[in-house]
Amino acid sequence: MSTETHAPGGPGPDPASRGGAGPVEARGRTEVSDRVLERVAARAVSEVDQIGGAAPRLLSVPLGRDVPGGAPKVSAHADGRLAIVRVTLSVTYPAPIRQAVHRVREHVMSRVHELTGLEARQVDIDVVRLIHPAEQGRRVL
Repeated sequence: MSTETHAPGGPGPDPASRGGAGPVEARGRTEVSDRVLERVAARAVSEVDQIGGAAPRLLSVPLGRDVPGGAPKVSAHADGRLAIVRVTLSVTYPAPIRQAVHRVREHVMSRVHELTGLEARQVDIDVVRLIHPAEQGRRVL
């Protein structure tokens, strides 16, 4: 009976022949949960200038304040290698809404693919409010 000892990094058995390692296709797959996908998309939205958050709503009435630095409302679903994302946000006035929404959509698609490997072909965006910059400092006494 003979046993061989190999120095680390030296000649020895092929690493792919060791237990657990092998061709990438045979190793399994990684799934991204909807919650993680939502967080990635929300972070991507917050990286775009002139975009703000959206307060929770009940029957279309805000239950808080839509603020420029606030978090957007994001829901997402992964279906295989595809992601479907829905974003509710506000835009700082006087930003052109169409251009702002286009920037958000492109950035979300790019960041979702970059960080998760999923392809976000559908990114639906609802703009619920235009926020005037003067509203940021306004207070009710």
